[in-house]
Amino acid sequence: MSKRPPVALIVLAAGQGSRMRSDLPKVLHRVAHAPLLAHALRTGHSMDPARCVIVAGHGGAAVEAAAQAHAPKADVVHQTEQKGTAHAVAQARAALEGFDGDVIVLYGDTPFIRPETLEAMRAARADGADVVVLGFEAAEPGRYGRLIAHGDRLERIVEAKDATAAELAVRLCNSGVIAARASVLFELIDQVGCDNAAGEYYLTDIVGLARAARLSARVVTCPEAETMGVNTRADLAAAEAAFQARMRRDAMEAGVTLTAPDTVFLAFDTVIGRDVVVEPHVVFGPGVTVDPGATIRAYSHLEGCHVSAGCVVGPYARLRPGAELDRDVRVGNFVEVKAATLRQGAKINHLSYIGDAEIGVRANVGAGTITCNYDGVFKHRTTVGARAFIGSNTALVAPVRIGADAMTGSGSVITGDVPDGALGLGRSKQVNKDGFALRLMRKLREAKARKTN
Repeated sequence: MSKRPPVALIVLAAGQGSRMRSDLPKVLHRVAHAPLLAHALRTGHSMDPARCVIVAGHGGAAVEAAAQAHAPKADVVHQTEQKGTAHAVAQARAALEGFDGDVIVLYGDTPFIRPETLEAMRAARADGADVVVLGFEAAEPGRYGRLIAHGDRLERIVEAKDATAAELAVRLCNSGVIAARASVLFELIDQVGCDNAAGEYYLTDIVGLARAARLSARVVTCPEAETMGVNTRADLAAAEAAFQARMRRDAMEAGVTLTAPDTVFLAFDTVIGRDVVVEPHVVFGPGVTVDPGATIRAYSHLEGCHVSAGCVVGPYARLRPGAELDRDVRVGNFVEVKAATLRQGAKINHLSYIGDAEIGVRANVGAGTITCNYDGVFKHRTTVGARAFIGSNTALVAPVRIGADAMTGSGSVITGDVPDGALGLGRSKQVNKDGFALRLMRKLREAKARKTN
């Protein structure tokens, strides 16, 4: 088999998305904690493209920033006038100067096309099709462009507003995704006119132009769900629901137990190992990895963290970015961990905040403990040694180190290091005043009676 040519991506991300009723560019609205644009880029980059060009327009600076965050090597070009999809693709010509390979045109507001579908389009190109168009059978064709084809041989694409009654009866619809050799694509675009109801330069016209030039055009189909575009807030909600349903299904098929799947929300990059149990109402933000055999209990929120095997997190726990849990760690109810490493077997079971810290092997942190890590300008670090015992309601004022096998007394404010094996106390001596409580309450009740009368 001959080696397939390299592939480049052109991702159209210039639309304003007026129906979103938003100042934010449409492609930057989020599904599963990632912009729509990032989803399209993630699929495209599964093919290891040699080049990637993103065509920005409305909110171009913000789109460019998002593009650089998710595809640092991409070129961003700008469509200053909105003259249609063919005009948008033409803006990528200079960025692809000298590229001799295939181009796939994707859309920044169509986040769910699968890598397998793009591979099928590349295979059709390798099999001799000059232009390949991705189509789908629509349940309600409505305003979609229609693909007029004989089998998989594509004759032309007709926009709904320009279609005849017979053409509107066709259910095979255009996704807008197109593959062609770069030189062929731009030669055809040069011939596209704007003699249509909208006065725009349609990318879809290249199919008719290709056929007129005796070039071949072919349809590759995919399920309609893959081509879901996002144009309104309702579409955005539907896209989120579709993404979550797919991620939950994939997780369970991979061996994860979701005891109430519809209540668990995953991010675009969530990684959960087999035999993990996730209880109801858990939210995963970006950057979470949970190793096999861990348990995430109900009503917990995780983002930017790593949970090792055997850990139990929650219920009602919050793991923030930089939380690193070694094996068999326990993080219990109403505990928050941020930018901290919890070594094997450490326990923080109740009502605590641990930030900018390292908690040693099998250390036990009592209820109500906080690391006082911020002085208003700088963050400071707390270190708790192996097997240390931190008494309930301890405030650890960083920078501070609690040694291995050391202890702190409950209610202490610890401002200095505690050596290995020592007990640290930082509280005032208790004083009891006999009879004072009875006298005080009597005076308060008398004052209340006078006020009432």
